[in-house]
Amino acid sequence: MLIRNRVHEILSGSSAHKLARLVSVALIALILLNVLAVMAESVESLRVEYGAWLTGFEVASVAVFSLEYLLRLWSCTSSPRFKHPIVGRVRYIFTPLAIIDLLAILPALLMWTGVDLRVLRILRLTRLLRLAKLGRYSKALQLMGEVARQKREELVLSLMLMLLMLVVASSLMYLVENEQQPEVFSSIPASMWWGITTLTTVGYGDAYPITILGKLLGAAIAVMGIGLFALPAGIIASAFVELRGQQNVAKVGACPHCGNPLEEQTRRDKANRE
Repeated sequence: MLIRNRVHEILSGSSAHKLARLVSVALIALILLNVLAVMAESVESLRVEYGAWLTGFEVASVAVFSLEYLLRLWSCTSSPRFKHPIVGRVRYIFTPLAIIDLLAILPALLMWTGVDLRVLRILRLTRLLRLAKLGRYSKALQLMGEVARQKREELVLSLMLMLLMLVVASSLMYLVENEQQPEVFSSIPASMWWGITTLTTVGYGDAYPITILGKLLGAAIAVMGIGLFALPAGIIASAFVELRGQQNVAKVGACPHCGNPLEEQTRRDKANRE
């Protein structure tokens, strides 16, 4: 019981012991090295020269991640949420972070069980999912996840508005430009490529209006796209500020604006007034 609790504290990062910090740093480094290995493997010359080393590193990485997953599954009953030895572990398996941990090793395990070779390249690229494991060790990523959770309704609404704008803009441009450019604006779905590049202000230049009405419409859509696509960024930024303020208030005697202890802030304000 004591060992299991200790393992749970170390892997969950709830322990202030140096070992917990060391384990977190080591796993972060291994995740980043795995991403670099996938990138290196896509280079033909590196794959030919260092293929054996990359394969050995993959085997070692899968072993480490598998051990981590099993230890987390074994020690999760130390948490009050999963205290039941059977039901608790089943519940833990279906938590988002546990699913990410499993997906980090499952593609490699499938490759070694004789899966059709045509699928191997796709499975190897899914090793990039290990990058998602960084969410366990980064408070910033955890904060971003909390922001997305709290503002999910606003973000979904802004996404729906963007999709609506895309459909409307593509439909109008199809009606205006189809007669003059039937090969470029051949249909509304084909016109959506122009709509995406225009609303996001990317503008690749492979599709553009040539009629006067089309140019006026394109200019108006581009201007509206600047504000529309900036809407999610504003929602996320305001949510970050709001959440940080809540965290500061949660601190004992902390100022919600600057995060300093209230006694210290009161002393500073008094000194400034004097």
